[in-house]
Amino acid sequence: MSRHIFAHARAVLPDRVLDDALVVVEDGTLVEVVEAIGGTVPAEARDLRGALLIPGIVDTHSDALEKEQRPRPTVEFPPEFAVASFEGRVRAAGVTTMHHAVSYQTHVLKDRTIERSLALAGAVLERAAGGVALVDHRLLHRLDARDAEALGVLRRALDDLTPDGAAPLVSYEDHTPGQGQYRDLDSYRRMIQDQEKISAEAAEAWVRRRIAERADGIPQRAVALEFLSERATSGRIRLLAHDVENAEEVARVRRAGAAVAEFPTTVAAAVAAKEASMPVVAGAPNVLRGGSHSGNVSATELIAAGLVDNLSSDYMPTTLLAAALHLARQRVVPLHRAVGLITSGAARTAGLADRGALVPGLRADLVLVTADGDQQTVRMSLLAEESRDDSDAPVSVARLLSAVGGY
Repeated sequence: MSRHIFAHARAVLPDRVLDDALVVVEDGTLVEVVEAIGGTVPAEARDLRGALLIPGIVDTHSDALEKEQRPRPTVEFPPEFAVASFEGRVRAAGVTTMHHAVSYQTHVLKDRTIERSLALAGAVLERAAGGVALVDHRLLHRLDARDAEALGVLRRALDDLTPDGAAPLVSYEDHTPGQGQYRDLDSYRRMIQDQEKISAEAAEAWVRRRIAERADGIPQRAVALEFLSERATSGRIRLLAHDVENAEEVARVRRAGAAVAEFPTTVAAAVAAKEASMPVVAGAPNVLRGGSHSGNVSATELIAAGLVDNLSSDYMPTTLLAAALHLARQRVVPLHRAVGLITSGAARTAGLADRGALVPGLRADLVLVTADGDQQTVRMSLLAEESRDDSDAPVSVARLLSAVGGY
């Protein structure tokens, strides 16, 4: 049996912070998290010298893999390379469980096609099954509610999945201008104007054309929700409702089996989701930027009101840790609650009961962090598998900690 002891860490627990903690890991599982009594620790303990120790970060929604594969519109790397390259960035950001958001749609503005999405999804699953990954790779399946072709592709993708003990995450969304994420048409028009470098009049025409093009897809939205409802209520998927706008929409998707409210666009929608016992997901970039880039509700406002369970990175994984520590520094919420938004809260959102907290019996996914003012540095990320002596993991505890001593 492998056994590793970490001493003198500032450990963030679900309900408090231990300023001088002793953490014991056996075979990749946390077995003890206590205060170091009287400063006496076992001789074999590794001294973490007061650095912050948190659970491995769980990201429930990241679109960033798309940009890793196609950093420019005319540059494309093989999907297998993109996944391997991206996981290094993710690991360095303290993320140990990553849900890659794969959109089954063709979207010219976002440089997205169904074929490319399927290839990325295949590469993620291959990397996850290969036994060499630096993070736990998972998928978040995104469905454009008005796209009949996308629904067919999603159906086949779900049918082809190998069960792994957790219901697949599926996000139901409608990005037609004028509702959901883009309910504020003025903000959307300005975004299009800036992205496309066109006049206000041309952007207005573009928006109106986009709305008209998608009008025929309204009946398909009901078809898609019916399919997802059947899967969700039978426990075959975990359904996330994306960009819910008001209490009526929350009630509708809840009746359809939605378990999670992703990125509510208003306070009213977040309140309704909480009252319906639905975990609420907000965006970490929204916290760091001080507001929504789409003109929707401030994530910090929702967090201060106790309406958010989970922050996801949306499009930039490095924002997760930074947003949590920013919330604590600004005293929006205490440190343990801020860290919970990217760890235990995120694990609950994803339906993963085996991780996300420094609690005996859970996976020993660990992240060691130092901070200098408003900047933080991840000194070590550790997957549970890497602390098992018989593991095939490419990184070991001893190797990781040999690089930590110099901070």
